Amino acid sequence: MTDGSEPEILFAQRGMAGLVTLNRPKTLNALSLPMMRALHAQLDAWEADDAVTRVVIRGAGGRAFCAGGDIRQVYELARAGRHDEVSEFWLGEYQLDAAVRRFPKPYIALIEGFVMGGGVGISLHGSHRVASERYAFAMPEVGIGFFPDVGTTYALPLLPGRAGTYLALTGARIGAGDALDLGLATHYAAAADFDAITARLCEGGDVGEAIAAHGATPPAPDLVPEARRLIEDAFSGDSVTEILHRLDRAAPDLAFAAETAALMRTRSPRSLMIAHEQMRRGADLDFAQAQRLEYRLAIRTMAAHDFYEGVRSVIVDKDGRPAWSPARLDEIDPAAIAADFAPLEGPEPDMNPMRER
Repeated sequence: MTDGSEPEILFAQRGMAGLVTLNRPKTLNALSLPMMRALHAQLDAWEADDAVTRVVIRGAGGRAFCAGGDIRQVYELARAGRHDEVSEFWLGEYQLDAAVRRFPKPYIALIEGFVMGGGVGISLHGSHRVASERYAFAMPEVGIGFFPDVGTTYALPLLPGRAGTYLALTGARIGAGDALDLGLATHYAAAADFDAITARLCEGGDVGEAIAAHGATPPAPDLVPEARRLIEDAFSGDSVTEILHRLDRAAPDLAFAAETAALMRTRSPRSLMIAHEQMRRGADLDFAQAQRLEYRLAIRTMAAHDFYEGVRSVIVDKDGRPAWSPARLDEIDPAAIAADFAPLEGPEPDMNPMRER
């Protein structure tokens, strides 16, 4: 419940559409495990209901579509030793992402404000992603000692020009113009028109036409061609250290290179190495394989130092001074990173492998 009286997630059926509203605006619509389970169950019900021909999902409050999973809840559960519940959180989140990806009907995310982490998982894998003027995409997990998950091991390596590796290793935010250019968003419309788009979608008819009827001219990308060329060159480096070397070489002539290198140096070194390996491996994985890999990494990250220190610094104490351990890239054993990707002992959970649409 949001305040003891309202549900955290709202469902309605209007006309031919199933409507979802993420209803935790005070937490930027962060996903709790009950929200994820409820959405998963509702998608299963609507998939079987011939009266529902499409699903529309939005976030309440205007500031965020969804800023991610409820990481503070995970942090508190893990600190309390409730590790089974932590594992259930990751499993519930990843199974929901798989359900979104395999959903056989149009799934339209109307995105206003932040879309990060778990919010990416419940939007990017659907058929339609409508960005508004306040759209802000990021996978900022390397800044809290975690790693880019929710299926981005599969999705980010598919982006052109090493942009996915750039997003994974920096946690940088991009707006609607860049999201459309990279394929993270499929359409653009003003947030003020989202109600009208929803109403038209409820009437049935072609989904693309309903969105286009209220479409608007999107902003130009912020990543100018010079920055895109740098990203493609620098982030094709075969290690995080090499990427930083390439950025440093370009820094005297390009402020974007210096800013990017400085941002990366604030991130968890362990997370940077994991994210780089994810992007390398992800190019050869299908969605189900990528999800299994992410679950392994999530379980092992819960036994490492940096997640707790990152959440403490960014979310709990908000001092912005994480003490990463190891503190330097050259202090990390590559064999230890490789071991994080190995199968878990015993049977691994079913991530609901996708069925092709």
